[in-house]
Amino acid sequence: MKPKYIAGFFAFLLLILLLLAAGYQMSYRAVMDRQAARSEEHAPVSESISAEGEAVKEENPDAVEGYYICELHGFVVVYLGNRTTIYELTEIPTDELPDDVAAEVKAGKYAASEGELYAFLENYSS
Repeated sequence: MKPKYIAGFFAFLLLILLLLAAGYQMSYRAVMDRQAARSEEHAPVSESISAEGEAVKEENPDAVEGYYICELHGFVVVYLGNRTTIYELTEIPTDELPDDVAAEVKAGKYAASEGELYAFLENYSS
């Protein structure tokens, strides 16, 4: 083959490759735009609500107050006052607690307020 035909063949091949790359880029952008439009359609709408006045604690005679600090699968867990609803799972292993505290936790230590609860958790969490 003559050298001018070889140069023309490679120029034609380069042109085809450039057209293919441009077509790929255009189709990729179209797909990404479509995907972004779909995700915007399904995005949850959040609203900000403000209130005026003071918060009033509603007195509920059926409400069980206090917390129980117990053991579950070797870790400290906090239950609400009814001892069935888990309030907080912790990463505090019961085997790292002092013996007397571990015994109290296994029996179900009662904390009357959130302050007392978090004071206990803070003492033994780290």
